[in-house]
Amino acid sequence: MTSPYDYSTRQSVLPISWEDFHGLCKGLARAAATFDPEIIVAIGRGGFYPGALIAHLLRVEIYPVRLSRRLQDEVRFAEPRWLLEPPALVGGKRVLIVDEIASTGETLRMAAERARQLGVAQIRTAVLYAHTRSADAADMIGLISDALILNPWDREVFDDGAFRIHPEYVAALAQQGIAANDAALQAISSPAASFVLASEAPIAKRGG
Repeated sequence: MTSPYDYSTRQSVLPISWEDFHGLCKGLARAAATFDPEIIVAIGRGGFYPGALIAHLLRVEIYPVRLSRRLQDEVRFAEPRWLLEPPALVGGKRVLIVDEIASTGETLRMAAERARQLGVAQIRTAVLYAHTRSADAADMIGLISDALILNPWDREVFDDGAFRIHPEYVAALAQQGIAANDAALQAISSPAASFVLASEAPIAKRGG
């Protein structure tokens, strides 16, 4: 299986603006409202962003978990590891698990399994993005794309006294033949005109 961090397999580049992010979260909230979750479990770090906004939109409680291959912003593990597990109070509740992206679906499966072990009443999963190979990994998906997606919250890091493009994006863009600098990022057109915001479009959703 291709590594989820092998960006050479991405097809084009898709920058997501804060406005796009807001629209995608509104779409996910609209879809999740039919499930009527009592608790949102957000998988960090990337899932904290959509998880928090969806929790505000639906006016429900949110609890963070940390399940990742990363530590200190670097990929350290071959498989996702638990760093912070769901609280026992999810037992007996309708729980929506939210993450940033489904690359392989493994993180979502692990989080859902742990929540079931804690006795949740019902469970659904939602992600901002999914690749086509993992389009059935979540119950609700904001956007399905095989592009290199550039999030609005992690494009830049503060390093050595200045804001710079995240080094992981530098390497990923290089695999797309793009020199990573401010001019290059500005030259990449905004996706806002190329897809309908999820708040106004159907959401990929499985039954069950």
